[in-house]
Amino acid sequence: MTRHLLLLLTLCSLTLHVGAWDKCQQQRLTEAEFRAKQRAYITEHAKLTEAEADKFFPLYFELQDKKREINDRSREINQRAKDEELTDAEYLEIIDAMYEARLQSDKLEMDYLKRFKKVLSGRKLYQVQRAEMKFHMEMVKGMRPGGDKKGDGRKGDGRPPRPQDGDK
Repeated sequence: MTRHLLLLLTLCSLTLHVGAWDKCQQQRLTEAEFRAKQRAYITEHAKLTEAEADKFFPLYFELQDKKREINDRSREINQRAKDEELTDAEYLEIIDAMYEARLQSDKLEMDYLKRFKKVLSGRKLYQVQRAEMKFHMEMVKGMRPGGDKKGDGRKGDGRPPRPQDGDK
């Protein structure tokens, strides 16, 4: 049971960034449309100049592509874990492979961080990270029926909508 939980937590940590893209596919956004939305959102919220954005986003999307490859391999590995006939040794191999994938992803992010630092200041990088998190949260929030936050029928900030003129 503990191994299954550990495997699930590991997979969840790898899929955070790719999850928004998968959700957008459900909305039928092309990769180009998703990336255009992401670039516009991050550029605006991180207050990037057009010159900064032009230098940053090719690197950013290159990183996302490489992380997606790692995540795809992780999903394939995780599919093996669904086989109830696996031995403990095979489960350990799967867990090792999942951790290795996470380490690869972390190393990749560190390598790209060095590259990002050459095109953006520390403040801008921090703002990009915050904007990226907000973008993903808004994309996921937008996937829920009606775009509500908690699935309770409320829109926007979780409060009930204000009555419009003529409503009673």
